[in-house]
Amino acid sequence: MPAVDVSDLSTLPKLVMGPGTGRVRDPQMVSDAPRGFEGDGFPVRRAFAGASLADLDPFVHMDQMGEVEYAPGEPKGTSWHPHRGFETVTYIMDGTFEHQDSNGGGGVITNGDTQWMTAGGGILHIERPPESLVVAGGLFHGVQLWVNLPRSQKLVAPRYQDIRGGEVGLLTTPDAGALVRVIAGDVGGHAGPGSTYTPMALVHASISAGAELALPWRSDFNALVYVLSGQGAVGRVHRPVGGGQLALLGPGDSIVIDAARTQESRSPQLQVLILGGRPIKEPVAWMGPFVMNSRAEVLQAYEDFRAGRLGAVPAVHGAPVSLVES
Repeated sequence: MPAVDVSDLSTLPKLVMGPGTGRVRDPQMVSDAPRGFEGDGFPVRRAFAGASLADLDPFVHMDQMGEVEYAPGEPKGTSWHPHRGFETVTYIMDGTFEHQDSNGGGGVITNGDTQWMTAGGGILHIERPPESLVVAGGLFHGVQLWVNLPRSQKLVAPRYQDIRGGEVGLLTTPDAGALVRVIAGDVGGHAGPGSTYTPMALVHASISAGAELALPWRSDFNALVYVLSGQGAVGRVHRPVGGGQLALLGPGDSIVIDAARTQESRSPQLQVLILGGRPIKEPVAWMGPFVMNSRAEVLQAYEDFRAGRLGAVPAVHGAPVSLVES
């Protein structure tokens, strides 16, 4: 799992627990992410299955895409589809993914890169592996997170952020036992590059076998720990967690995660996503690709999509604009 790595962690800024960060958040629930398929058939784990929207707020949905070793011809993506009312965050740890949207955003992301798309009032987009990965196959592993927008910003203009892996905030613990990548938000005074409408933080941490990660966490944020791979424990109670499990944490102002002393050879570290945000505390009406506040707003989104008001699929560069017959 390359993502962004650092050969000498001792050179990084240290994550220090300041005064007033003594209350450790303990798990209220640990759930298993079931396996499924998305888009044209790529394998995912539904990371938030078993958690209520109220507990997840301001998040709605998260898929762990892979980890999968594709054979030639196997890689799959999605077809063009709409979104309204929230943001999609696609973080790639292994492999390559392409994005294109009807607002002109898009690009290619690979190990450690993030695409942050604000659907806002409406957008069409497509996500797929590049042709080179389809032809040759290879390792693919990523995450897609859906972040809700408050009512006042549901219909903001769409925007796209291309966050390169080299831009993320990199930290370590005092004993250099963990690499902490801050993608968005502020952790212990260290900010990530992602710009968010909803106050939140998103972190990817790699914790060495037998090491502990303790980090301050805003008390007005909720807190979720999702295990990408490896074995460990969360909180003062040392609740065991493993790959594909989500820990929903209770109140407090710090998070403590311990990596087991023995890890699998294919996953020598405990890899976790740590995320949380300030709850929006508004009604959620979610159906398919739309996340709104009421059923009527969701139905309006479908009507607007069918009427072409969420955007148009961009034309293929160099294609004829009038009918060509042979």
